[in-house]
Amino acid sequence: MKLKSSRPLGTVLAVSLLMALAGCSQAQTPSTADAAPAKGGADRPAVLKGIEKHGFEVIGEFDAPGGLRGFAGVVGGQQPAAAYVTADGKHVVVGSLFDANGEDVGAAPLEKLVAKPMSERSWKKLDESAWVRDGRADAPRVVYTFSDANCPYCHRFWEAARPWVDAGKVQLRHVMVGVIREDSPAKAAAILTAPNPSAALLENERLFDRGGIKPAASLTAEVANKLDANQVLMIELGFQGTPGILFKDAQGMVQRRSGMPQGDDMTVVLGPR
Repeated sequence: MKLKSSRPLGTVLAVSLLMALAGCSQAQTPSTADAAPAKGGADRPAVLKGIEKHGFEVIGEFDAPGGLRGFAGVVGGQQPAAAYVTADGKHVVVGSLFDANGEDVGAAPLEKLVAKPMSERSWKKLDESAWVRDGRADAPRVVYTFSDANCPYCHRFWEAARPWVDAGKVQLRHVMVGVIREDSPAKAAAILTAPNPSAALLENERLFDRGGIKPAASLTAEVANKLDANQVLMIELGFQGTPGILFKDAQGMVQRRSGMPQGDDMTVVLGPR
């Protein structure tokens, strides 16, 4: 469910703006192409400082044709992108470079240098966020979901996931946000501050059709900061509403789903039943 309102998030808006302006392509194809960490100091072209001011973070350098120097990076902390510095070192182009066969020569280096490290970094940020466990702690599959206590689609996902969770196959980790209704932050606080947050989450879902859990009487600064951080992370990871679902594929890469998975996509997200 899309955000109804949110706090002023300058960092988040900057990320969105940079991603929109960059127009850069994301790596898709894995390969064994040569790549190396980005060279620093005097060897790094000074022209890169110009695009760094616009949010391009250089991650590594890779071999590029035609006398160009290729650099793999990230725009706005989220979008993989390639930059090519001209032979004279005075100009840089950000985007895709194709060979005679129509292949993007930067796709493989981006996969190796950027996509995998970004995937690992995203998973680590999720692990460090304020989440509530739903399911067995030793479940072999972990799925994160940004959840609002008032979100009907979050509730539908919770219901649909019961066969996997109850069988001990999946552990859902609800990253709580309060973005839909006025009392959403207070309901999230009631769950996060409960003696047993998992039981409080279960109570909210079981009583969802009757209004859900009773909101907390007040919102402490600590809980407010946690909810703000979760909301920043949600938008940073590309979600504009709840549920925002993240899981790892067979290659260990983080995959995303915005909204309730449909049909057979549930088995992609949660695994075989």
